[in-house]
Amino acid sequence: MITVIDRAVLPTVRNPGLRAGAARYLQIYENFMRQVRATGIGVAPSEAEVSDQLAALRAQGATFRNDGKSLVSNFLSPACAACRQGHDSFTFFVSLKCHRSCFYCFNPNQEGFDHYTEALRDLPAELDELKRSGRPVRYLALTGGEPLLHPAEALAFFSQASQLFPDAHLRLYTTGDHLTPALVAALRDAGLDEIRFSIRMHDLADGHRHTFDRLALAKGIISTVMVEMPILPGTLSTMQAVLLDLDRLGVDGINLLELCYPRQHAQAFNQRDFAVRSQPYRVLYDYWYAGGLPIAGSESDCLALVAFARRQGLRLGVHYCSLENKHTGQIYQQNVGQKLPPTYVWSERDFFWKTIKAYAPDVHRVRRALRGQPLELRRAGDEDGVLELHPSQVAVLRAAGVEVELGLSSNVWEARPDGQYLRELRLDLVRPASFTLTDL
Repeated sequence: MITVIDRAVLPTVRNPGLRAGAARYLQIYENFMRQVRATGIGVAPSEAEVSDQLAALRAQGATFRNDGKSLVSNFLSPACAACRQGHDSFTFFVSLKCHRSCFYCFNPNQEGFDHYTEALRDLPAELDELKRSGRPVRYLALTGGEPLLHPAEALAFFSQASQLFPDAHLRLYTTGDHLTPALVAALRDAGLDEIRFSIRMHDLADGHRHTFDRLALAKGIISTVMVEMPILPGTLSTMQAVLLDLDRLGVDGINLLELCYPRQHAQAFNQRDFAVRSQPYRVLYDYWYAGGLPIAGSESDCLALVAFARRQGLRLGVHYCSLENKHTGQIYQQNVGQKLPPTYVWSERDFFWKTIKAYAPDVHRVRRALRGQPLELRRAGDEDGVLELHPSQVAVLRAAGVEVELGLSSNVWEARPDGQYLRELRLDLVRPASFTLTDL
């Protein structure tokens, strides 16, 4: 068993070194949340409890992927299946210009946003460079902005991509607003395998109908037709009707995303009584995905929609892709294949490197019980005298009757200008009597 050390648990931690280390990470998180509040957004008082929903979905036969960060009913795009590790998958954009002004859009967080709302990327050169790199390519995507504001460039991208990477799965993200019968046919001929539309829930009904018409236009021409959209809390009944409509249209699937706050437009979120989750990230880190911070209540509605699809027996594929699911590809890519000391183990659940830490005054007891086994005593910095051991060695402590409080350390490998570093991000509490490797 792993115990999360929060402000309620912290005073019960007896070991002073572990308590001080955990307090440091709690303080970092609290400082981060102060910065979030300073942008003007509200923060929910506590996390929504979804354990009952998850248990019900298991009973209903939903597929749990990526340690429950991704839940699926029926069809799942192969590109989504690959997203967990981010291997052999690459995403491009023509520009970041868009004709819509969605209050939750995170494109302004993208590097070079101002420049690329006016300028176009040199996609032919980027595809040629990817080919020269020799990297395996199984999935290629074109997004934006709205890529169909530049139809000639979009068609040229897919045509070139299909020639350079004939076995790759090619997909397009679009609002669908600029799609015409001729353009759909041209995209198919250029090699497009999958098209994903967005539906804005704050549009009026005629706006939804316009998108449904574009979906119907693509259906039967493009191999896979999907919807991908964030779920606004409070739109559950409307979204249930959307799922029924998509099922009737024969759409292949829908990706339900957590609504996220992009750290701007706080007033628009506050007007709708949307608040950021009290703990936006399980592990606080600088994630590449620019989507923002998850909004309280969105996950619960996403899970309710997967359950609705199961109850209704919809043929439509319904996939809940949590924000954390989007982050795992980054952690996997940073940590996979790295060589670390023998006291670390790779977690298949979240892809962080894990080690166990024993702190004074318990270090000597632990060392005696593990005499002759690989250990690492850290002697520098703030953690002088901290003993690192492989998580499997906790079983030896349990067998020897050594009952101590231990820290479970989660780490990520970072490439910096002056070299490679293993960075600790979090400490949890484990005890030999109740901890096993399966907990990782």
